[in-house]
Amino acid sequence: MSSEATVASLKGEKGDKLTKETKKPSQKARDSLTPEDHLEILRQLYLARYFDVRLVKEKRRGRLRGTLYSSHNQEAILVGTLFGLRPEDWISPIHRDMPAFFLKDMRAGWDNPNRKGLSIEAVCAQVWGKVDSPGRARDNWSHIGSAKDGIICSTSMLAGTIPVAAGVAYSMKMEGKDNVVVTYNGEGSTAQGVFHEAINFAAIHRTPVITIIENNQWAYGTPVELECPTKDVADRAKGYDIPGLVADGQDVLDVYDKMMWAVEWARKGKGPVLLECKTFRAYGHGDHDDDRAAKYRTAAEVERGRARDPIAIYKKHMVEMGLLSQADSDRYAPEGKDAPSTTDEDFPPEVVAALKKAVDFAVKSTLPDAEEAFRWVYAE
Repeated sequence: MSSEATVASLKGEKGDKLTKETKKPSQKARDSLTPEDHLEILRQLYLARYFDVRLVKEKRRGRLRGTLYSSHNQEAILVGTLFGLRPEDWISPIHRDMPAFFLKDMRAGWDNPNRKGLSIEAVCAQVWGKVDSPGRARDNWSHIGSAKDGIICSTSMLAGTIPVAAGVAYSMKMEGKDNVVVTYNGEGSTAQGVFHEAINFAAIHRTPVITIIENNQWAYGTPVELECPTKDVADRAKGYDIPGLVADGQDVLDVYDKMMWAVEWARKGKGPVLLECKTFRAYGHGDHDDDRAAKYRTAAEVERGRARDPIAIYKKHMVEMGLLSQADSDRYAPEGKDAPSTTDEDFPPEVVAALKKAVDFAVKSTLPDAEEAFRWVYAE
């Protein structure tokens, strides 16, 4: 499929109607973005990359416990799908989406205490396992959520939050709201029964849930061709008579275009959308898998997969649009580098400062008292 908005073709009278309704509009969502929006998207791409780089370095220095699931090379999916959402929309991130927790409603201001998303400080406190984290040091990195911010708590049961997202979306519909719920999943999750049950429910009841499939080509050590029998994972949408879109997961503007089409579809009460974003996993499944990943993936495959860096692709767009000079584009250049070879000088000062502030906050935060072990266990 091309990187243009692609809808899985459907057979039958109902399918023909859906195909006509989902024909790509002539105007792209990106055409409504202002120069300030474009600069903010770039800043968020830098922030997501630097967050990941900083955590990789901290972990390798032995300063963090738990498993790190890197989002390196997949930042365009997170920024592109989150940037156009309303504050009151809900999201359901997974383990590889740590930046999503603080990128939600980031357009309202990075330090805005009233925005509908977790602060970078709170997310770092979760990573460091401190009392100022949303879970007060009770669980691992990504196992957090916030009802007041519209974030469904992540779990390690991948695809397990899709039915939760479908339920939240169903409740929105029953209340007459036009909020959407966005759930993130890897392509491997689409081979699970819970994925099909949840999508089937969402399709029958036309709930406003958008399922993002981060197709990074590998489900742990299983290649995508052993996970899905169709050319595109989005083809699975055919079985539920819902739109299946394919986006270039390395191009934040293509992701944004497809995402805003899906959001408009869901807000109008037309039901769920499956959006596949094709990308590549930069490292192993987790940092515990890096050595093993070097055996089941060749160096040439990894080099090809990481050749199209989302930051580099977006900066090229901005230069071509006249929104960024070539000199400014070259000034900060983390693209094409892994975490060990990346330095603070590769990122804008405000990005480095934001993460330094958050990390300092997490390091200085304390551990909870032992008496808290029974908190949230019994009725109080």
